[in-house]
Amino acid sequence: MNEQEPRDLNVSHGHSHSSQPDSGLQYLKTSLIFRFIVVLVAMTAVATVVGVIALWPNNERSEEIQNNAEEIVLTSQLLKATVHEASESICGYSISLEVETCRNVTVILQEGPENGSLVILPEINTSFDPSFPQLAAGDRVILGLDPVTNAYYYEDRDRMSSLWWLILLFAVTVICLARVRGLLALFAMGVTVLVLIKFVAPSVLDGNDPVLVCVVAAAVIAYFSLYFTHGFNLMTTIALAGTLTALGLTLGISWAFFELAEFSGYASEESFVLPFLAESLDVRGLLLGGTIIAALGALDDVTVTQTATVLELSRRNSALSSGQLAISALRVGREHIASTVNTLLLAYAGSSIPLLLLFAVSKQSLADVANSEVIAIELVRTLCGSIGLVAALPITTYLAAFLTRTSEE
Repeated sequence: MNEQEPRDLNVSHGHSHSSQPDSGLQYLKTSLIFRFIVVLVAMTAVATVVGVIALWPNNERSEEIQNNAEEIVLTSQLLKATVHEASESICGYSISLEVETCRNVTVILQEGPENGSLVILPEINTSFDPSFPQLAAGDRVILGLDPVTNAYYYEDRDRMSSLWWLILLFAVTVICLARVRGLLALFAMGVTVLVLIKFVAPSVLDGNDPVLVCVVAAAVIAYFSLYFTHGFNLMTTIALAGTLTALGLTLGISWAFFELAEFSGYASEESFVLPFLAESLDVRGLLLGGTIIAALGALDDVTVTQTATVLELSRRNSALSSGQLAISALRVGREHIASTVNTLLLAYAGSSIPLLLLFAVSKQSLADVANSEVIAIELVRTLCGSIGLVAALPITTYLAAFLTRTSEE
């Protein structure tokens, strides 16, 4: 009798599985939740297209902004060069009574009207400018050309070759692991960069509301990256619906706490420069818009992972009910959320280590440090983004579990 029971279960399971496609299709057609999700995603797509058209940069103020940038010496002509000779000697001038050392560098231009010419850079007092690197013959550097004096000056090292190698290594790693899906993800990443550079930046400089611009950009990125990378299917649509819902929640919470915290928007050096480029630029709105863009990166990770988890569990065991699917997927999701929240904090903290060191020697309390605008902004971003992540978990999981059920519970 005990030996016969597994056979009966297998037969029963086989009959149940054979009828799944028809029942699942009929279930989705009659599901109000499924219809609501489709309508929501479609309406948001239309609104996104309208937003892109309405907010598309017209470059009416580009000439004015360019002139302002030139007036504050924000733009300069950059040229590649190779170090021909580098040495140190006593400075020809001194800013103190002590003997000071200067670095003398001669370079060969690799670009520009004087390509191939030998250029002697102004001597650099290392005591006055300790950031100037220890260059050697053969090093590749970037020079700036002062349009007023027509003189060259050291701008930075030319490190693009190493960056290209890193980009290639990253691409090969992603493609080897994810194959076609990885290749699509890399292309979606490239489109994301284009959206930020070609739409967000010029549209905000044109005087459009930065929050609205960033929300529209986030929607464009979400639609394209999810559908292009993961395909146009039910699971991707559920992940997109969960992403958009959580993104809206994050926007609302972030807006409320940005208002309560009364940020000025001038916590960084860049914030002081931007009003000189465009007087009507809303610096505070730019901070809030940046929070939305930053939250999107973590949100689509969580929503896609949860829908993929539900789908895989359903494939492995089609006998699981929607409730059982949701509970199992939530167990995985909780672990994911726990690590992701900490990842967000570490990402912000890692980029602010020099600032943290300054606060460490200032003898200020933790509350005083957190109260400073530059730190408080990152705290609000991290916490509001984390709330959106936590909310996205059950929303996406229950939707995915409910809509992947293909048999009566």
